[in-house]
Amino acid sequence: MKLAAIDIGSNAARLLISEASPNSAGVMDFTKLNLVRVPLRLGFDVFNNQVISDKKATHLIDTIRAYKLLLDVYEVKYLKACATSAMRDASNGVGILQEVKAQTGIDIQIITGQEEAAFIYENHVAENMDKTKSYLYIDVGGGSTEITLFSAGKQIFKESFNIGTIRLLQQQVTEAHWQQLKDFLKQQLKGIGPVIAIGSGGNINKIFSLSKRKEGKPLSLDTLKDYYKEFSAFTVEERIHLYGLREDRADVIVPALQIYVNIMRWADTPEIYVPKIGLADGLIHALYEEIAVSS
Repeated sequence: MKLAAIDIGSNAARLLISEASPNSAGVMDFTKLNLVRVPLRLGFDVFNNQVISDKKATHLIDTIRAYKLLLDVYEVKYLKACATSAMRDASNGVGILQEVKAQTGIDIQIITGQEEAAFIYENHVAENMDKTKSYLYIDVGGGSTEITLFSAGKQIFKESFNIGTIRLLQQQVTEAHWQQLKDFLKQQLKGIGPVIAIGSGGNINKIFSLSKRKEGKPLSLDTLKDYYKEFSAFTVEERIHLYGLREDRADVIVPALQIYVNIMRWADTPEIYVPKIGLADGLIHALYEEIAVSS
């Protein structure tokens, strides 16, 4: 069974196409067939002006039109498409998505930060974790950061904060925003004991790749601090050439590190695991569950 997910984020739009099939034990495996990412950078319009420009709206429609062609070529029957922080904040977001549907037939739903946090962890990563321990999932995007805590095998909270990489670049994050996040973590983690951090998002995946860590090995908080200092010492142009980064990664990677470092400090967790999960993966899992229930 072929499934697909479209994730319209504040920095990029992603199309993930996966094949769902049971393994020898009867457990459903999801094999990635294709992942396409287009750096639309909607947040740069929205977080400044609260609207998506005509130019970016056209780029979005063209991107979804291209995705539709890929979906047809792969003969995908099931699709789940969502938009996050930039679309939530854009005064013309609903109208643009109506135009997308009119031109492509693809219905993209704007989801809340809470729903985004829930979808991200539909990957069932927690099922593979030690039920006696506590896990703090951190997903850093362009417009928002989603945090979910699992303890003793149960979800304790999931919360979304309007602290994202593009908002930071545009100086849209105030000291009050940081204080709210810090106070929330301190309050919610009181009495929980040590937590293990798990990170998702393109920036933490890129840091993990640059670190040359073996799969399954964590990154230390000190390592993230070192990368933050190192990258901060260079311009965006220098980061592109020194580290082989795309331009749309080279600018957001520093604010992303700032968010991860702050959360890990306030959560008092010295390490973060990077299992390469994201919203698109969560949407695929959620879509499969919907199909399984209805069939």
